[in-house]
Amino acid sequence: MRADRLLALLLLLQNRGRMSAPELAEELEVSVRTVYRDAEALAASGVPVYAERGPAGGFRLLDGYRTRLTGLTEGEADSLALAGMPTAAADLGLGAELTTAQLKLAAALPAALGERSRRIQERFHLDAAAWFRTADPAPLLDVVADAVWRQRVLRTHYQRWGGEVRRELHPLGLVLKAGNWYLAASVDGAVRTYRVSRFLSATVADDPCDRPDGFDLATYWGEASRGLEARVLRGTARLRVSPAGRRLLPAMFGAAGARAADGAGAPDADGWTEVDLEVEELPVAVGDILRLGLEAEVLGPPELRAEVTRSVTGLAQRYG
Repeated sequence: MRADRLLALLLLLQNRGRMSAPELAEELEVSVRTVYRDAEALAASGVPVYAERGPAGGFRLLDGYRTRLTGLTEGEADSLALAGMPTAAADLGLGAELTTAQLKLAAALPAALGERSRRIQERFHLDAAAWFRTADPAPLLDVVADAVWRQRVLRTHYQRWGGEVRRELHPLGLVLKAGNWYLAASVDGAVRTYRVSRFLSATVADDPCDRPDGFDLATYWGEASRGLEARVLRGTARLRVSPAGRRLLPAMFGAAGARAADGAGAPDADGWTEVDLEVEELPVAVGDILRLGLEAEVLGPPELRAEVTRSVTGLAQRYG
């Protein structure tokens, strides 16, 4: 571990120039005292690293010095697919490898290109999680990921809506969606999706798993997502919404809400418009529409309006 840290310190100084001990300590997630010890170890091994005192001081390398230790290990090469997603890399146990791989790549770039890369990192950040929602804990993610990396059969105990089930899965890939992890796996010849947080137990077997010819994870996930949306959205509600309600539709209903807002009719004298919103089955649709409060009125279908009326009447009676 210390050898990896020494290399990371060396590459940081090569890529960024002068850095203070506190800055290095923050990057390497160690104490300032450890930074001084590591810098002394580098100097003792022949690396021309110097400490400059004063308010603008810090550690730096001798002008013109560049290391050639920029080859990637297997783990670092694996982590590059997660560049720009440090949280996801850390979840999969590749956080340190990704940091070192990025430093090595930056060290191998010409100075001008390295500066452009740093500028992009300073100005762009990807946060995959949804607003106001906490991702489900997935304590078995490392086990599932290990089976994916090594292409080994995964013996699982899974909590699904209808109860618990035990399955032998042939893992094909992991997907991070809105902060939650999903496993695409083949079982009984069909590819299915499993939410990693719902695994009650998982064990990696020694048996290698089969991968369907031509399987592409991104293509599968796109088709599965569209299929899920088609199965979930069972009907269409006709709503009359206020200007505020129309603005809320995309935030509350995602793509279905955005389509409804985009297809809104002409506003009436009060600024309200009529929209067609794709909704789930009746009980779910009622709860979702009630979240719009006084900013929406259900016009149809009749059974949905009647159920919303019953719910609102019950709430009025309960709260007096």
